[in-house]
Amino acid sequence: MRAILCAASLLALTASAGQAMAYTIFVSNEKGNSVSVIDSETMEVTDTIDVGQRPRGITVAEEGTHLLVAVGDDDTVEVYDTKTHERLYTLPSGPDPELFVLHPDGNHLYIANEDDNLVTVVDLKSRSMVSEIPVGVEPEGMGVSPDGKFIVNTSETTNMAHFIDTESHEIVGNVLVDQRPRFAEFKADGSEVWVSSEIGGSVSIIDPIKHEVTHKITFEVPGLRPEAIQPVGVRITKDGSTAFVALGPANRVAVVDAATYEVTDYLLVGQRVWQLGFSPDEDMIFATNGVSNDVSVIDVAAREVVNTIPVGEFPWGVVTLAD
Repeated sequence: MRAILCAASLLALTASAGQAMAYTIFVSNEKGNSVSVIDSETMEVTDTIDVGQRPRGITVAEEGTHLLVAVGDDDTVEVYDTKTHERLYTLPSGPDPELFVLHPDGNHLYIANEDDNLVTVVDLKSRSMVSEIPVGVEPEGMGVSPDGKFIVNTSETTNMAHFIDTESHEIVGNVLVDQRPRFAEFKADGSEVWVSSEIGGSVSIIDPIKHEVTHKITFEVPGLRPEAIQPVGVRITKDGSTAFVALGPANRVAVVDAATYEVTDYLLVGQRVWQLGFSPDEDMIFATNGVSNDVSVIDVAAREVVNTIPVGEFPWGVVTLAD
């Protein structure tokens, strides 16, 4: 409701629905070596943070005061103040950090090191490396169970989802999925892990207890060749009812009924859609479009794209933070 084209319509909707939640959107621009800062009320870029080389993974930590950015070509994670946008310090990350996930305890960061076949564990309080966990070839996706007991890492070349015990830092299960898995997302109740496979063109639904694939979702977009449909980013609503899947060069975000696993819609977005991120209230979901250098704003309830925001060069990751 924040990004309707007509200003009068926006005013009327705001008056009828009450004061909308204000938040900030941070977008990492992989080739621009920057982070775009977007205001939710105007849906415009208000600042650009110059960061290290090849920023991809991005998240917030320390109760929303710190922004973490994985800068792969600098082999580190940079930490910024979310208000002043000043760089505070760097964290040890292992070589070529790409994606990471923050443990529910808010202290332990799990980082995929693509070039070294490792998952690096970092303690944010001590700013030190705790462990390095050998995994499959070209680790990419990182997911954490809601109870914090397990991490899931996906390896692009091994085509596996690795289940890692967060206490022992040992792999306790390996699940074969389709070719080039890129992302892992747990349902909020911990009952399932969704793993996207870019070249396989599918999303595997995995039972995290049995370590078995229970369902597989495939996609068909009229007029597009199957090889153009490449699932990458996945996000699931907190109530577990709906999933959104970024389909890469298909320039679509698929909407999936997370109970029946049926695709209910395909939303046309920008070129080469990569990652997704919900607003704090889940009213909106943001899609980073790498080739068109913009972000698509999707109204979750209406299932429609309501705005497009130009950002930096090759937008990759996105995270939101309530003001």
